[in-house]
Amino acid sequence: MTAAATLLADVRGTVARDAPLADLIWFRCGGRADLLFRPADEADLAEALASLPADVPVFPLGVGSNLIVRDGGVRGVVVRLPKAFARVAIEGRRIRAGGGALGITVASAARDAGIAGLEFLRGIPGTVGGAVAMNAGAYGREVADILVEARLVLRDGRIETWPRARLGFGYRESAVPEGAVVVEALFEGAPGDPAAIAAEMDRIAAEREASQPLRSRTGGSTFRNPPGQKAWALIDRAGCRGLRLGGAMVSEKHANFLLNTGGATASELEALGEEVRARVKAATGVELRWEIVRVGEPPCG
Repeated sequence: MTAAATLLADVRGTVARDAPLADLIWFRCGGRADLLFRPADEADLAEALASLPADVPVFPLGVGSNLIVRDGGVRGVVVRLPKAFARVAIEGRRIRAGGGALGITVASAARDAGIAGLEFLRGIPGTVGGAVAMNAGAYGREVADILVEARLVLRDGRIETWPRARLGFGYRESAVPEGAVVVEALFEGAPGDPAAIAAEMDRIAAEREASQPLRSRTGGSTFRNPPGQKAWALIDRAGCRGLRLGGAMVSEKHANFLLNTGGATASELEALGEEVRARVKAATGVELRWEIVRVGEPPCG
């Protein structure tokens, strides 16, 4: 990693070595990054990725809302897009958003411009880049429904614009290549009444507040919903609501949320999730799939 650090010495953005990540993750726990890189702009990012040896892993990090960083930390380079990548612009009934823009920012801009169909982004607590990469969705809609194209900086530094069809969207997944960074997305909605759009966004916000542990250290929905079923209901059937392991806990409010009740390690959160999967499999025969992304190495020793 010394060689990688040397290669990133000439970037115009910032590079931190052995950088703590816990404060950047909603769970507020986990290890450190070998290198944490905040590029100055798209060209800076492209030049930096092109300069890195092919065997150096690159991991894009948004706001850490759907992520467990294991306690041993993340090898390679973690890329976090700064505010320069959070711009949002209206283009008729389309919205061009930087990869670092928050979902709520995009939804609010659409509301103000009278563009309907993006209200569900109000309920997605991550960045545009992460939302595209995982085809994020909520309240009956997903990114694939509104995306026109996405601009990517690939692991080798090439900059490409991919139309929606090339992104190969599936349920909570896409064909964004490993190590690529989504730096921009173009969304399209339909003409709408700003007051009606605002009312729908308010409904989504109220529903989230009532049903989800938003004020806790959590990572959002832990497991994907199996076809035709709800993960939270399966977890309930397996008797896992309120289950604890160290400082980690299955939420009493919404059983598909894990919580850091204070002092939990990433290992405890992941182990609790695996225990939930095992109990659901034993009780219902259904094998839950993680929705939360887990990255990094286990703790040494």
